Amino acid sequence: SMSILFRYLAREIFFATLLLLFGLLALFALFDLIAELGDLGKGNYQLLSILAYVALQQPAHVVVIFPVAALMGTLFAVTRMSSQSELTVMRASGLSLRRLAGFAAGIGLLFSVLTFLFGEFVAPASDELAKRVKMSATSALVAKQFRSGFWVKDDLAFVNIQSVTPDTTLVNMRIYDFDKTYRLQSISVAEKAKFDKTAGRWVMQQVQKTTFDGDRVRMAKLPVAYWNSAMTPELLSVLLVKPEDMSLLSLSAYIDHLRENKQTSTQYELAFWNKLLQPVAVVIMMLIAIPFGIQSHRAGGVGAKLLLGIMIGLVFYFLNQMVSHLTLLNNWSTLLSSTLPLLVFLAVAVFLLVRKEYAVRGSPLLRWLD
Repeated sequence: SMSILFRYLAREIFFATLLLLFGLLALFALFDLIAELGDLGKGNYQLLSILAYVALQQPAHVVVIFPVAALMGTLFAVTRMSSQSELTVMRASGLSLRRLAGFAAGIGLLFSVLTFLFGEFVAPASDELAKRVKMSATSALVAKQFRSGFWVKDDLAFVNIQSVTPDTTLVNMRIYDFDKTYRLQSISVAEKAKFDKTAGRWVMQQVQKTTFDGDRVRMAKLPVAYWNSAMTPELLSVLLVKPEDMSLLSLSAYIDHLRENKQTSTQYELAFWNKLLQPVAVVIMMLIAIPFGIQSHRAGGVGAKLLLGIMIGLVFYFLNQMVSHLTLLNNWSTLLSSTLPLLVFLAVAVFLLVRKEYAVRGSPLLRWLD
């Protein structure tokens, strides 16, 4: 009978979560559409292109909002079953809150696997395609990090790239080569550069190279020159994408690249751990929903519980953001910072479940929690 209960509970939570996920996505899509309508008519960026861009952005939103959707879906399902006395019958039949929490965790694990696969393979590809749709329609170059373009450290060289086209052609680049004592050896200025996959190097065109040799300065104009670098188009495209929108493989590769060049990788490490632990957040959000979803004679209706779910989700989101910003400012351990909000909410979930299971009447706070 427990397997029947599990299937019933799984079905109720699954459909409630799906319904709320689509509702939240529709809201996000509307906000995205309003934001994009400001660019309507730029180049060939017409309504059809805008709709395609907005649609391709949604998979990235799914990964971010799924823990909240799972929280609200579980709250909705448990509150509905509780208000219709289904949960009372289940508990009278021997379903303990511990087992109910175990069922929810099992459903959460399934959700977690789906979220992880979606976030790793579907969302980054969809997000990249969305950018290409907009860039090709507006004929725009990729946005720059600074007014002077992108700055990249490559071994003993500092590279300035004015802009990058959607097909990762580098436009107006400068390479400042230094020796081991950081004395400037040469400056190479190229109109553009394309990556040769066969040779594994960048081919620069219309290059003007200035070489410094003691007190002597030599200048040379070259129609073609080569730049051997670990910076591939794949790694370069990382600069054009927010860390949160990248796959774990891309993040890992870029973190290694930054460490090799002795650059700060905290922001990318934080995104890596947050992404890796995102599935755990789904399970914890579902566990915290159960004690809040179980009705008492003083409890509000389904609408009140959904509002409560939104509030819990917002608290979790803002706590995550606050810890992330503090980590970047103070250079804290990224793994600890990523797990701290999860541990706090897990502790709250366990405490509330225990209070519900072993309802000891005590202080006004404990009576309210019961």
